[in-house]
This record gives sequence, structure tokens and C-alpha cells, in this order.
Amino acid sequence: MKVRDFCSPQIALAEPGASLREAALLMRNQHVGALVVVEKKEGVTRPVGVLTDRDIVVAVIAVPGARPEGIRVADAMSTRLAVAREDDGLFEVAQIMSERAVRRLPVVAADGGLKGIVTLDDVLRVVSAELGQLAEGLRWGRMREREKRAPLGGA
Repeated sequence: MKVRDFCSPQIALAEPGASLREAALLMRNQHVGALVVVEKKEGVTRPVGVLTDRDIVVAVIAVPGARPEGIRVADAMSTRLAVAREDDGLFEVAQIMSERAVRRLPVVAADGGLKGIVTLDDVLRVVSAELGQLAEGLRWGRMREREKRAPLGGA
């Protein structure tokens, strides 16, 4: 299954120049723990970073005297950006998340344009559904076997 088939096209976005207070308000109002930071170039919206609620805590709460109004998203966001390509498969996405120790990946098209976001929850939901289908197939296989082959005497 390709990531484009199970990623969310609903993405909470921020611009690099926004304040951390604005970003925190966006997170609160959109009920998310991360924002994809984007820049528009040549008519294509491309991700340039991710800002998480943890990034805000580390940038503001952990720094004595820091004020969220004085810190920009670009100053606190994760810039070592990991992304999934929309043609990546489920296991490729899981591997990227594992290797980069992230719970969310922006999903990009071939031109680098933002298409969606995939979360660890999305991956787990798809994996559990696939495992459920596998278990159901095994159950039906056993039932068909019982119907085709009656028990032999003497055993």
C-alpha cells in the first residue's frame, strides 16, 4: 500500500516567520501536536521543517527569560526534515520513522510539493487492519479445510 492511500491531506501549516505563540495557538485550535512549516516557491508549497509541541517547550519553557512572541518558528523547528514520497510503501514509511525517530512525516510529490502528512498512528492503523485481514484469511482457510476433508477413522 502506498502512503498516498493512507496519509492525511489535512495538514496544519505554519510559516517560518510566525511567532511561537501563533504556532502554539494554531496547534491548540487545530488539535495537533505538530505543524508542517512550509515555504511557497515557484507556485509549489514545500515543507522546510516541522515544529512540534516539544520544540516549543524546549525553545521557550526550558530557556530562562525566553518569550514566545520573540521567537520565530524558524528558530525552533526541526530542520533536518524527514519526508515520505507519495509512492513510498507502508514499510518504507515505517523504516524512515524508525531510523529518524519521528512520529510524523510530511508526504511530498515528485516535485517536492506537500501532499499530506502521515503519522505513526496512521501506520499502526494500516498495519493492524492488514494483520486483521491476514488472520481472517487464515481462519477461513481452516474452515474450508474442515469442510473439504472429513476426519479419518482410527485416529
